[in-house]
Amino acid sequence: MTFAVHGLPVARGIAIGRAVLVVSSRIDVAHYFIKPPEIESEIERVRTARNAVSEELTKLQASVALMGPNDAPHELVALLEVHQMLLQDEALTSGVKHWITERLYNAEWALTTQLEVIARQFDEMEDEYLRERKADLEQVVERMLHRMKGTAAVLAPTPPRRKRPAEAEDDDLTVNDTIDVPLVLIAHDLSPADMLQFKKSVFAGFVTDVGGRTSHTAIVARSMDIPAVVGARTASQLVRQDDWVIIDGDAGVVIVDPSPIILAEYGFKQRQGDLERGRLARLRHKPAVTLDGQRVDLLANIEMPEDTANAVKAGAVGVGLFRSEFLFMGRESQRQTRLPDEEEQYQAYKRAVEGMQGMPVTIRTIDIGADKPLDSKASKQEHLNPALGLRAIRWSLADPAMFLTQLRAILRAASHGEIHLLIPMLAHATEIRQTLSLIDFARAELDNKGMVYGKVKLGAMIEIPAAALTLKLFLKHFDFLSIGTNDLIQYTLAIDRADEAVAHLYDPAHPAVLKLVADTIAECRRQGKGVSVCGEMAGDVTFTRLLLGLGLRSFSMHPSQILAVKQEVLRADAGKLEAWAQGVLEADDPATALTLKP
Repeated sequence: MTFAVHGLPVARGIAIGRAVLVVSSRIDVAHYFIKPPEIESEIERVRTARNAVSEELTKLQASVALMGPNDAPHELVALLEVHQMLLQDEALTSGVKHWITERLYNAEWALTTQLEVIARQFDEMEDEYLRERKADLEQVVERMLHRMKGTAAVLAPTPPRRKRPAEAEDDDLTVNDTIDVPLVLIAHDLSPADMLQFKKSVFAGFVTDVGGRTSHTAIVARSMDIPAVVGARTASQLVRQDDWVIIDGDAGVVIVDPSPIILAEYGFKQRQGDLERGRLARLRHKPAVTLDGQRVDLLANIEMPEDTANAVKAGAVGVGLFRSEFLFMGRESQRQTRLPDEEEQYQAYKRAVEGMQGMPVTIRTIDIGADKPLDSKASKQEHLNPALGLRAIRWSLADPAMFLTQLRAILRAASHGEIHLLIPMLAHATEIRQTLSLIDFARAELDNKGMVYGKVKLGAMIEIPAAALTLKLFLKHFDFLSIGTNDLIQYTLAIDRADEAVAHLYDPAHPAVLKLVADTIAECRRQGKGVSVCGEMAGDVTFTRLLLGLGLRSFSMHPSQILAVKQEVLRADAGKLEAWAQGVLEADDPATALTLKP
């Protein structure tokens, strides 16, 4: 039966494919694809874990047998027998083997996937006693996961794919089919580290139960240039493993088990989107210059050094934001428990510089905290409000040794090309002084070691209202400013941008937000300092004309958004937009004013 789930559109386009569910577990489970030669070793890992748990249960049964009749409840004896039976159940073992062999899931992912499949079968049983056995199955699987924890392998890029529904001869394809079709990912939530892993895979789209338009899950999905819907509430509960799913990233709708008519309609929309992208691609090598001759720099936001290839391909004239924290994330699933050392970071920053082929690269120092935990353990920690806690520069200043390691690596990489060093979430004069002092200390350390390093331009992010209201202080110490609109909106409006419950209140066009953005641009221009916008507002064509009218000449966005913004720039007369932009700022309802042509 066809049904729809509604959420928030965060990455445009249409995706059609089979559902791949990432099932929640009470312990942390890595999700990644293995390579075909690793199939047998992954199956062996499951077999080893099963045998180890079976041995545990056998020992427990033996210890229970030694108890007196009054000390060994009959229920406990029966429970252990049930657990042994479930552990050896063919439905569990053969199902896990299927997911590893046919989909190239790692062992843990295969185990939790098959748990979800069987658990749904238990839920549909009429007998109450049998329904309650689901909890026993979960306990058995948890025991196996604990046994396998810490033995993950490295992500491989290409799982098997299967035929699209329009191409299939039989609409009733089963889970055992191996013909080619795209896959779409359905999850309750995905951490930035999870997204970083899946970024290297072949998913055609994403759906999560939670999240907002500017949550980092959404941001990374946009950087992958694939359709995505977040805040879909119960999607992971309603969608079953291997269901046909349509993701409408324009409308924020997820259609499950679509009819042939709906499939045909969305197939047409998908082809139209491909044609539009083809038309935009013709603008790739055209300079971004307005009708009145104003040059506009369109820069790229990246997460990893390898993303520079897409930035260059999209026609970016530099990197306006390298989110360095992604070098620190997801290391548990790669058998790396320590933070990247100076040499590893230096090599990564150097690759980014070389990848941009002489164009400037702006590296933001590590921005950890809130919706970007460093590891899975941190993500489980509870704080009253992590967005207001120890994150970004506060986290770096609390760990000077870690911060100095990163600063030295960035300074060394600057000897290979133009690097701008960007500091996030500054708000206090004391933080500015501490940061500048540590940068000087990092240079002194390199001098003492006789190591080569380069000059960097220093910049600060304006993402806290306190910073936007004290711009003159910042401009005394920094060469440029970068407006991080995602956090600036969050902190100005007191909206948790990762919380779908208040997502409707997240408003980039709020008069207070626009005033802070406009004042920052104006003050930088008065003082002859560089200014850019690197938040999601920069890549939203709704705001391109407004930002141009306010005097912005440097936009930084995901590579996938550059061509659409460039088209708006080429059609704009910046001089004529100035008066209109001021009118938008003064309007009671800026969002409506934005829709009126200047």
